[in-house]
Amino acid sequence: MSIKFAIHKTSTLNKKEDDLEELGRIPSSNFKTVCSESGPPDGGFQAWGTVFGCFLMQFCGFGYISSFGVYQDYYTRIYLTNHSPSAISWIGALTSFLTVNVTLISGPLYDRGWFYRLMIVGSLLQSLSLFALSFAQPGQLYSTFMFQGVLAGFGMGLTYAPSIAVVSQHFSRRRTLAMSLATSGTPLGSMIHPIMLDYLLNDTVGFARGIRASAGFVSALLLIACLFMRTREPPVPTASYTVVAQKCSREVLFILMTFGSTLFQIGFFFPLFYLQLDSIKHDIDIKFSFYSLVIMNAACFLGRCTTGIIAAYTGVLNLTIASTVACSAIIISMIALSDVASVVVLGLAYGYFSGFFTALVVPLVTVLTPDLSELGLASLTFAFHLPAIEPIFSGGPISAALLGSQYRWWIASLFSGVSSSHLSCTCASLMLKSVSSSSPLSEARCSW
Repeated sequence: MSIKFAIHKTSTLNKKEDDLEELGRIPSSNFKTVCSESGPPDGGFQAWGTVFGCFLMQFCGFGYISSFGVYQDYYTRIYLTNHSPSAISWIGALTSFLTVNVTLISGPLYDRGWFYRLMIVGSLLQSLSLFALSFAQPGQLYSTFMFQGVLAGFGMGLTYAPSIAVVSQHFSRRRTLAMSLATSGTPLGSMIHPIMLDYLLNDTVGFARGIRASAGFVSALLLIACLFMRTREPPVPTASYTVVAQKCSREVLFILMTFGSTLFQIGFFFPLFYLQLDSIKHDIDIKFSFYSLVIMNAACFLGRCTTGIIAAYTGVLNLTIASTVACSAIIISMIALSDVASVVVLGLAYGYFSGFFTALVVPLVTVLTPDLSELGLASLTFAFHLPAIEPIFSGGPISAALLGSQYRWWIASLFSGVSSSHLSCTCASLMLKSVSSSSPLSEARCSW
């Protein structure tokens, strides 16, 4: 099954079912019966084993990337003190960039049946990058950048999208449940890895042995994931990517949403990269500061889990506006960070509302896509890969440059917060436009 088709099926199946039920076209029971007769098995050891393997891949992939704030703090204060925070932040920015955009390579390879090769090669590269990182010497930014930024990012990019797409081969009626369980590895990893790295790097273990311990842990999980994941024989979509991309590029609402999301992510990564360092630089207890990212990521997990409940009452567009406004205000409020209480409040608030945004991206793109049969092709690719460029240019490096050697937190916080507010303005414009037209957004304001 192609990645584009798998993403399309995952994000639109339940939406179509709900829409048809509301319109009274077909009963829910009949819809599920059709899916169960013609679709995948929806269960069994192989299917749930694949879900477990994908869970581990996400745990070791974006779950590990989300812990870069620990590395940013450690490199800035101890290991790469001869380099600026801006230069150091390029490591995490490039890792995030490559993880998403290497899917442009792994996608076609997955479509050609290279799933197992992608999993093995990607896992080996990620494991090798961490073991190689342990040999980087203090002050050597270049080797750290190559191992942790380039090599790890490329390895994660080879496994990221294929490991998610393969889950949809095994499920149809229970696909949403399976995908939610599989992708929950990311928030769980973003809570476990920072705790582990903080104790390994800042304890008596030291950098080299600490990174090797982390590499061994990640390598073992990746091996288990590769052993559990299996593929089936799926149908192949016939739609043309070029045709769909041209069609989406002519949709004004879709383009506005895409660029609004791109601008939002200028500041989105600032708390993820700098909350822990900000806490320590304000002379807050260092042991407590180590848990600042854990607090934020735990709140993000809760935000993702409750998005569906709240969006059912507010609508996708309304909740997107509320969450982006809140995130922008919280980023600006980091200017006031000064004690333990402020770190807890800011971490919980930003984590929770950023969880809304993360969970709402696919439903919002679904609403704005002119033809749902083409959602998995150009729509999600265009909507995700363009915003993915932002971390490499702005989320880390520009914010760090604004911090400077004097750590002027108010400048970086204000820039990131104001930049992030563009998406809420864009969504408000979309709402006003939908009021005066027969746009699908008029339904999105009141339903998911």
